[in-house]
Amino acid sequence: MPGLFDTRLLIVTGKGGVGKTTVAAALALSAARAGKKTLVCEVNTQERVTRLLGKMEAGPEVRQVDQCLWAVDVRPEEAMREYALMTLKFKTVYRAVFENRVVRYFLRFLPSLQELVLLGKILFHERERDPSGAPRFDRIIVDAPATGHAITFFSVPQVLVDTVPAGPLQTEAARMRDVLVDPEVTAAVLVSLPEELPVNETIELDGALRSRVRISPSAVVLNGFIPQRFTDEEVASLAARPSLGPLVRVHRERERASADALARLHDRLWLPIVTVPRLYAETFGPDAIAEVARYLEGARGGGR
Repeated sequence: MPGLFDTRLLIVTGKGGVGKTTVAAALALSAARAGKKTLVCEVNTQERVTRLLGKMEAGPEVRQVDQCLWAVDVRPEEAMREYALMTLKFKTVYRAVFENRVVRYFLRFLPSLQELVLLGKILFHERERDPSGAPRFDRIIVDAPATGHAITFFSVPQVLVDTVPAGPLQTEAARMRDVLVDPEVTAAVLVSLPEELPVNETIELDGALRSRVRISPSAVVLNGFIPQRFTDEEVASLAARPSLGPLVRVHRERERASADALARLHDRLWLPIVTVPRLYAETFGPDAIAEVARYLEGARGGGR
């Protein structure tokens, strides 16, 4: 579907609890199954993506977890070390500066430093090349922070460009900013639920990404969607049965909420919208992720 598989760097974000990690895992699985060398990046989390995929945890170093699929948990301390070594080049200088206990204490209070090094590691992998000069990864999926933190996180390069003096830090921040705002390289996938607050936050997130970060959202995944399954006549017939009446009424309310959410997102966002139905499973693991991936792969159109 246009918007889900067109760019090398896909940022998956949304309100906490809407299933963005599920969608990130499904997108990574889909890309890997298509033969794309895929890296899924989690940002300082408990490695939920690898667990959902039924794979061993990758840790802070890039690790291959399946055919065409790599994973990494980008953590502040390890990212700081890698970023500093890439910038300073010499381990002795790194140890003298960044492993000094007093220096490390004060570094924690530098605004935006943690976000900068986390983002720097992700974008380092975006520009990695193999010996032939081709990108090491065809697709990078970022399970990004939730809405508010995501805006702050991805705004850091522009903030530094605007505030720090000319020099290596500003140059590096500008390079990061240029990758993030290039629609040929980077896109955001917004994840929502068919509920009022998540839909409102998705609409606000779309505007904030465009205006404050200048990242182009390319699609919305409406997760937990309840499609209409019964006609009014069927609902009336089923509701007449005491054992089924309450269940039918709850289902009809969820159908209406899903339809209203879809209509509102269509009305407010000029984006393709993919609906992923609510899945009922005893355990949510690799089989469920594969089913979500099938819905994402099968989506066509749905936007304007």
